[in-house]
Amino acid sequence: MLLSVVYIQFVWVVIESQSEPSARIDCHPEPYPDETVCLSRGCIWDAQKPTFVWVVIESQSEPSARIDCHPEPYPDETVCLSRGCIWDAQKPTVTGEPSCYFYNTTGYILSTDGAVLTAATNSKNPFYPNISPIKFHYNCTGQTLNVKIYASGRYEPPIDFPRKGSLSNDEFLITTGATGPHGTFAFIVTRKSTNIKIWDTSIGGLLFSDQYIQIATYLPTKNIYGFGEHIHKSLKHNMDRYTTWPMYAHGVAPDSYAGLSTRNLYGVHPFYMAVEEDGNAHGVLILNSNVQEVTLGPGPHLVYRTLGGNLDIYFFPGPTPEEVVQQYLAFIGTPFMPAYWAFGYQLGRRGYTDLADMMDKVNVTVKGGIPLEIVVADIEYMEDNKVFTLGWKELPVYANHLHQLGIHLSIVVNPQVQVNYSTFQRAMDMKARFVEWPEARLVDGLNKLYPLTNGTLLMLSNAWPSNNTATVDFMDPSGNTEKWWTNEFKLFHQQVAFDSVWLDMNEPTNFFVEPAFGVNSLVNWNHLRCPINGADGKYDNPRYATWASYIYEEELFTHTLCSLGKVAAGKYNLYDTHNLYGLRMTTYMHEVHDKILKTRGAVISRSTFPSAGRYSGHFLGQNSALWEDLQTSIIGIIEFNIFGIPFVGADICGYSANSNEELCIRWHQLGAFYPLSRNYNGPYNKPHHPTYSTRVGSAAKRSLLFKYHYLPYLYTLFYLANRNGGTVIRPLFFEFPTDVSTYDISYQFMWGSGMLVAPVVSKGRKTVDAYFPPSATWYSLREKDYGTAMNKTSSNVKLYAGWDEVAPVFARG
Repeated sequence: MLLSVVYIQFVWVVIESQSEPSARIDCHPEPYPDETVCLSRGCIWDAQKPTFVWVVIESQSEPSARIDCHPEPYPDETVCLSRGCIWDAQKPTVTGEPSCYFYNTTGYILSTDGAVLTAATNSKNPFYPNISPIKFHYNCTGQTLNVKIYASGRYEPPIDFPRKGSLSNDEFLITTGATGPHGTFAFIVTRKSTNIKIWDTSIGGLLFSDQYIQIATYLPTKNIYGFGEHIHKSLKHNMDRYTTWPMYAHGVAPDSYAGLSTRNLYGVHPFYMAVEEDGNAHGVLILNSNVQEVTLGPGPHLVYRTLGGNLDIYFFPGPTPEEVVQQYLAFIGTPFMPAYWAFGYQLGRRGYTDLADMMDKVNVTVKGGIPLEIVVADIEYMEDNKVFTLGWKELPVYANHLHQLGIHLSIVVNPQVQVNYSTFQRAMDMKARFVEWPEARLVDGLNKLYPLTNGTLLMLSNAWPSNNTATVDFMDPSGNTEKWWTNEFKLFHQQVAFDSVWLDMNEPTNFFVEPAFGVNSLVNWNHLRCPINGADGKYDNPRYATWASYIYEEELFTHTLCSLGKVAAGKYNLYDTHNLYGLRMTTYMHEVHDKILKTRGAVISRSTFPSAGRYSGHFLGQNSALWEDLQTSIIGIIEFNIFGIPFVGADICGYSANSNEELCIRWHQLGAFYPLSRNYNGPYNKPHHPTYSTRVGSAAKRSLLFKYHYLPYLYTLFYLANRNGGTVIRPLFFEFPTDVSTYDISYQFMWGSGMLVAPVVSKGRKTVDAYFPPSATWYSLREKDYGTAMNKTSSNVKLYAGWDEVAPVFARG
C-alpha cells in the first residue's frame, strides 16, 4: 500500500507588490521558503514580520458540521464562552444542532518530522488540560490502515486479536498537513481508486487529555451503519440530525417503544461501515475500551469522544460490504463454530415455579410436534440463586431424560459469587481473584460481615443471591482464577450433565450502588458505595461523564461496580476495562467448555466487545412483547453479523410483558430465520411456550421445520464465516451495493447470498411490501408457490403472508 504525505504550511512570499500585504499570492507554496529560490523565480522577497493576521470568526459556514463544545446537558452561554468557544443562540436549523461549538482551528500542530503533535495555543480543552506533546503514527498491515494518536505509557486494551492484514484490490492513501493560519494538524484518508475522502479531519476539534479525548472528521456519505450496542429504529443511521450514541456496557433492557432511544446497552462495538456514493464500502474500528460515545451529524461528519486510552483507528478498504466484514474479522478474529443442534429451537423462561413447571412446558411442546433442541434453565435451578449450586435436586435425572429424547440442556451462569458458601471458600483456598478496592482505606464495611472477606480488599456488591457477592476477576494473570473456575464447572458438570451455558449479568451488573461523599466505613444497607469526591472520585465522577451517564441521569457506576475497582492483580482498573468484562468472561467460558465438555456448544453472552464472536453468540437482551421489538430485532441481528457475532437472536414473543397470539405467530415466523432461535419469557408474565395457542404452535412447527430443511445451507454459511470471515445474516445492500434502493431497507434480510426473507413486522397485516433487486431472479421457497419466479416488471411487490405458513422467503437465481 502506498502512503503519501503532504505538508502544507502557510508563509508570506509575494509575487507582485501590493499596497496591502493582506492580498499577496504565495510564490513559494512548498515548505521552507528560501530567498534565493524566490528571487530566481522572478518574485518579491519580503522578510519583514507579517502584518496580516488570519482571524477566524466562526468555525463553519454551515450549522450542519459543528463540533459541540458543551456536549453535556443544558448548554450555557457563560460556560461556553469561558471554554473559548462560539455561542450561537439562534433557532437551530438542524435537529440537535449545538449552540456552543469549537472553532475549526481547535487542535494540534504537527512537527516537521510528521511524528509529534503539540497542542495549539488557541485550543482549549473544556474539561482537562491537553497533553502535549503527543505522537502521531500510521502504518499498514496488508491493506488495513492504522492511524494512531497517542501518548506514551497510557493504557492500551489488553486484547489478543489475530490482527491479520486485509486482502483487497483497493487501498487507502493518507495525507497529513496543516490547515488555517495556525497550522492546525489534519489528516485525510483517501481511497486510491476513486480519490474519495474516507476521513477528513480538517473539520478540527482534536483534543487529547487524560480523561477527555476527542477527534472529528467529515464523512464521504450519509450511508452509515453500525456502532453499538443500541436499539436502532432503522439499519441506516439518520444523518440529517445530530445524534449522540454512548458506548458503555450497561445491564439495562432495550427500549424499542421510544421514537428514538440512544441508551447504551449490554455491549460495546465502536465499529461502523459506510457505503460511498458509488457503492464502494469501507469500515472503521476505533479500538478503545473506555467509556466513549460518537456523535453523528449532517455534515456528514462524526465526533468521537472517549474518557481514556488513546486513539487507535483502523480502516478497512472493502470495497464490497462483505469484504469489509471479512477484513474486519481477519483483524479481530472469525466467529466460532456452534454445534449443529445449537441452531434448533430453544425454550426457557425466568420464573418457572419449580422443575415440574419447566418439565410440563417441555412436555406439551414436544407432544405438540415442535422440534425442540435446547431447554434453558435460568437461576431458579440454583440454590438461592448462587452460581454452581443446585436447588432443583431432580435436575440431574431430568437432564439425562432430556438427552434420551435428543434434547440438550443449557444453564445460566453469572460472574457474581456469594461470599459465604463452598464455591467461594474454594476460590479463597485456590487464591482466585475478584474485583478489589485499590486501597484498604476505601474498603466498605460490608467486608466485615463475612469471615472470608474480613480484612480483604474485595469489592462486595449485590446481585441475585441473598447475601453480598464478589465479582470474578477474569483478567487475573496468575492462572489461579482460571483453575478455580474450571474446577467449579467440572464439579458442577459431574452433578448435572448440561450441554452448554449462557452468560448473564456480565457487563458486570450490580443491583444496588450509591455515591459516597467521603471514605465510607459503615455498612449502608449492605450496598456498595462509590466515592465521587476528590482524588478518589476521579474515575466515578469525571468532569465529563458522557451520555452513558446523562441519558439515565445517573452516575457511571449505577448498575455496576465502582470504576476505581482493580483487576488483573491490580494492573488495571475498571475505568479502563469495564467494557472488556463480558469478553474476558466469554473467553474463559470458551476454554472451559472445550476442556470440560470437549464438544461444540451453544455458548451465548449478554455483554460483548469486538472479537467476542470468536468465543460465543449473543442474545439481544430483555426485550418486550411489542411489535417494535420484533422490528428492531432484525436490525440488531444484522448489526451483530457486521460486528462479527453471527450466532445471534432475540427472545421470541418477547421477554417482558404479556405477549399475544398474533405477535407470537409473526415472531415465530421471523425467529425461525434467526441463527439463535430462542423462545424465552420473563417472570410474572403469562407463559408463551408455542403450544399455549393452537395457532402459535402450528406456525412455530411449520416455520421451524422449514429452518431444519435448510440447516445444511445455514451451517455451511457458518463454516465459511468461521474459515474466511464474513456475515451469515446480511442486509440486501451487501449483495447489491450499487442499488441505492437497498440502502434503507431495515426489515428484509438475506441468509448468505442466496436466500431473501421478508417477514411481516406490523400488527394486523396480512401482506408484506417487499423489494426485490431487479438484477437478480427470485423464486419462492414457500410450499404453496414453490419455485414460482417473481414478476420482474416491478421491484416493489406486495406479498400475501398468512398465519399458517412460513414467512415469505425466496431463493436467488
